[in-house]
Amino acid sequence: MNGNESRADGGRADPGQGDGNWGRWGADDETGALNLVGPEAILAGAALVTEGRTISLAQPLGPASPMPPHRSAPRRFMDRDGGDYAAGARAPGGFKFAEDTVVLSTHSGTHLDALSHTWSGDTLYNGHPAASLRSTRGAQRCGADKLRPVATRGVLLDLVEGYGGPLPPGTPVGPSDLEAAYARAGVTPMPGDALLLRTGWWEVQADEPAYYETEPGPTPEAARWLAELDVALVGADNYAVEVQPAGTPSMFPVHLELLHRNGIPLLENLSLLELARTGRATFQLVVAPLPLAGSTASPVTPLAVL
Repeated sequence: MNGNESRADGGRADPGQGDGNWGRWGADDETGALNLVGPEAILAGAALVTEGRTISLAQPLGPASPMPPHRSAPRRFMDRDGGDYAAGARAPGGFKFAEDTVVLSTHSGTHLDALSHTWSGDTLYNGHPAASLRSTRGAQRCGADKLRPVATRGVLLDLVEGYGGPLPPGTPVGPSDLEAAYARAGVTPMPGDALLLRTGWWEVQADEPAYYETEPGPTPEAARWLAELDVALVGADNYAVEVQPAGTPSMFPVHLELLHRNGIPLLENLSLLELARTGRATFQLVVAPLPLAGSTASPVTPLAVL
């Protein structure tokens, strides 16, 4: 179901296992599997809106939010606040205002990874040179500005429901586990779906250092299985989407399989408990990444529209 028969002439060969999606949408493509969210997928998602309500799937984000050790916590600077007026700032006609500046990693909290986020060897997704990623200019190829807004059918696979509780640390989720979860949900996969995995990790580890050290999630085999389904993106309620520790030479093999080899963006650090409580396995998912030119990810507030 990978659709490789439709590859454009002149596509580049993927140096990894299998041919993935390199060249499928042309040699210059930087958007990847989000190309699958066309009119049919958009209409399929819109048809699922029957209740007229939205649920935010984003985790809270601010200076007090937990962060992995290698990333700086968000910082807020007040450009204008009540203290300015107490110190004598002018308030023409009584008008007062507050403004602030926030500095944060694009990988803070709930965010969508761009295809420039991870690679192997000397090439990004679709054979674009890794040399195009530089500190002075950012990602000149496959950056967050190449991510398209998403409005498609969201599919929630509630692994917590199947397991009987939150998955323990380091629990691998393989293809058979995903297949069983689809069956429990009564969902047939469709090209262009946005697949969300609830492991319960955020619910039990939100304030613990272990949230960033070990987590349940898909294996590389599961990632290849999902790529064959033609999903447009994969998200989860944990730090890296994939099982950690990975148990492979690569720290993040699922990142390489989905982002690098197949151009499937990862939606990380979701909050899925409220959505799970609705009992809805399918819904319209709306994700609008900021077009941050040259960035490797974009903070987002995904919405489940019911």
